[in-house]
Amino acid sequence: MILSLTLLLLCQLVGEILARALSLPVPGPVVGMALLLGVLVLRDRRPGGLPAPLVDGTLERTGKGLLAHLSLLFVPAGAGVIGRLDVLAAHGLALAAALVVSTALALVATVLTFSYVAKRTGR
Repeated sequence: MILSLTLLLLCQLVGEILARALSLPVPGPVVGMALLLGVLVLRDRRPGGLPAPLVDGTLERTGKGLLAHLSLLFVPAGAGVIGRLDVLAAHGLALAAALVVSTALALVATVLTFSYVAKRTGR
């Protein structure tokens, strides 16, 4: 489990370093997830020579354990919002509009992407 957590945090760290060093318009954790995906693809293609926790399912169990407690990671963000209620009161309508519009745009983008992929794969 320690090796799995180390790999997850290392991918996030390297992603953050790359995103800042290269001035990428993508957040570091997203770059880190792409790096982790690359590691997993390489792991599945050539499983020999890697430490046991990376090939015996420990990495997957560690990830599922983190996801099971993901809601705890939102507590600091919620406390930050409560700490800045003055900003929420002053710009609440604009924030709500931005939230609704961005959610609608994300849904439209998802539908268009799904439709495109469905056409390309013949489904």
